[in-house]
Amino acid sequence: MNLTITGHHLEITPAIRAYVEDKLKRVTRHFENVIDVGVILSVEKLRHKAEVNLHARGKDIYVESVEEDMYAAVDVLVDKLDRQVVKHKEKSSDVHRDAGSPKRQSAEPEE
Repeated sequence: MNLTITGHHLEITPAIRAYVEDKLKRVTRHFENVIDVGVILSVEKLRHKAEVNLHARGKDIYVESVEEDMYAAVDVLVDKLDRQVVKHKEKSSDVHRDAGSPKRQSAEPEE
């Protein structure tokens, strides 16, 4: 997984970098097919905004959150991202599971 952390109007300190990396490990625990993750952290007046663009096999997921504290924004961001990754994983596994189900197979008349 390639991880890029960028700051707009904000210096990315080692503490923030370590915090984001630690939180994103939770996402890769659910979904191993992550190719690239881009995180943008920005500050505008008193709004701390965190955005992530996750590129996985077969899906790109974009999530953003705005909070009063950068660490809170990262927490909310990872919660939203985790829900979307789990939802994508369930949908992709349901497609594979439904392909072999009796409902999906053509009904041939018995003789």
